[in-house]
Amino acid sequence: MPDMTEDEATRLDELYTVITPKVDINKPGVFAERKKMAIVLDDFSIRYLLSRMLITKKSPSELISDLIRKELVTE
Repeated sequence: MPDMTEDEATRLDELYTVITPKVDINKPGVFAERKKMAIVLDDFSIRYLLSRMLITKKSPSELISDLIRKELVTE
């Protein structure tokens, strides 16, 4: 990334520290959108994911992504 000029740095500083961001409360934010994607798992699935987490040292998200990719490849 190229170095910023003094003017660019000042404008960027004003953008993030001086100007109050405008928020539209009628639109859901990023986190609200992601919350809609929450899923509930049964006990068997939870135990499976926990055991795979311990073995592979991966997060539940990574394991689920791997399972989905494998499913798509086999179709």
